[in-house]
Amino acid sequence: MLTRKNLLLAGLMFALNGTALAGTVTIVTSFPKELTQAYKSAFEKANPDIKLEILNKNTVSGIAYVRETPEGRRPDIFWASAPDAFQVLVKENLLDKIADIANPAVPAVVGRFPINDPNGYFLGQALAGYGIMYNTRLLKAKKLPEPKTWEDLMRPEWFNNVGLTSPSRSGTTHLTVETILQGEGWDKGWETLLRISGNSAALTDRSFGVPDGVNNGQFGAGLVIDFFGLSSKYSKFPVEFVYPNETSIVPANIGLIAGAANGQEGKKFIEFSLSKEGQELLLAPQISRLPVLPYAQLSNVPENYPNPQVIVERSTVNFDVNLSQQRYYIVQSLFDQTITFRHKELQAASKAIFDAQAKLGDSPQGEAAELLAQAKKLAWTPLLSVEQVQAPELVALFSGDKKDTQVSQQLSKLQGDWNSQAKVNYEKAVELANKAKSS
Repeated sequence: MLTRKNLLLAGLMFALNGTALAGTVTIVTSFPKELTQAYKSAFEKANPDIKLEILNKNTVSGIAYVRETPEGRRPDIFWASAPDAFQVLVKENLLDKIADIANPAVPAVVGRFPINDPNGYFLGQALAGYGIMYNTRLLKAKKLPEPKTWEDLMRPEWFNNVGLTSPSRSGTTHLTVETILQGEGWDKGWETLLRISGNSAALTDRSFGVPDGVNNGQFGAGLVIDFFGLSSKYSKFPVEFVYPNETSIVPANIGLIAGAANGQEGKKFIEFSLSKEGQELLLAPQISRLPVLPYAQLSNVPENYPNPQVIVERSTVNFDVNLSQQRYYIVQSLFDQTITFRHKELQAASKAIFDAQAKLGDSPQGEAAELLAQAKKLAWTPLLSVEQVQAPELVALFSGDKKDTQVSQQLSKLQGDWNSQAKVNYEKAVELANKAKSS
């Protein structure tokens, strides 16, 4: 039993050492269990009085969860790959500033992109690039060429051999979509997305479904964030990963949620994730992420491990996170209404065009050439121009309160119109391509 003297001594020591940190830190993250479990085990071992609770949600659902949870009951940390998602949280005053716990050894930029938020609301915890993961055995069996560029996945031989998911289901896919749109421009970028999507065998429910499908041979190739491809490769699956020149290297971030119940303990975890020990966890084969600390400050960096500075130097994309944030929900909605919910019709249009091309050869003439050109335009042109997407009225509508009946009704009608028009376009493309083929 503690004596009065011992209790007084314990109280004095507590006062001298400051507030003791203890409790449960709740983390909302889109990261896979292999990563979160490694951090949970290492952090709790180093800080036995603090426990981590992991809430795994895709990025879009995670934003909604934080937004809809009352202050005081919110989780403590948001941890995800998509920098534009963090901008959304900042805009809605859902993050606290944490610049005071940034690791000073982390470089200021990767390429020209700031690793930490210049306003101090979130910190880069890892780096991420976007590219193509492919199954080497399946490619050999089907005699498919190794893809090196986004354009490679648009070719007819890739029909029904690609896997991807929707940007509304995956923050990393949203970044991939934005990378293509910003790298190629709005019209050319949407053509690339529509043609790759037309070649896809399926749109998976989660981003994890794409690498799983490539690993098990369901898909020949898939559009993924780099660590999906690299972790499979270093875990000995028959896969490779390639960064196209049109890629971006941007930080995967971590932030402290405003109104968190355990803010000080949450900061402790953020500091750990940015320490040498926390950064070296990223190099484990089952994780395979790119650290923000320079490799010279880390141990056990695998031989030939991707160097983000080299990748960013050859990339043709200067990712604009503000542009991505401005049209975040418009791009998601346009993708869903014209691709996700009309995938079957888009696939049919792509197949009809490929069949007509095969019949007519590389240089179709006369009416057949004109019909085929019309079919391609209908199938592979975005419903909205870049000017329409930037229109203040449209931006304001998608930024409006979705609980407002008038806003909700306007959005439903607009999205319904996009969906219906996409169906009409794809069906007309099939009709024209078949007519070209038989002419």
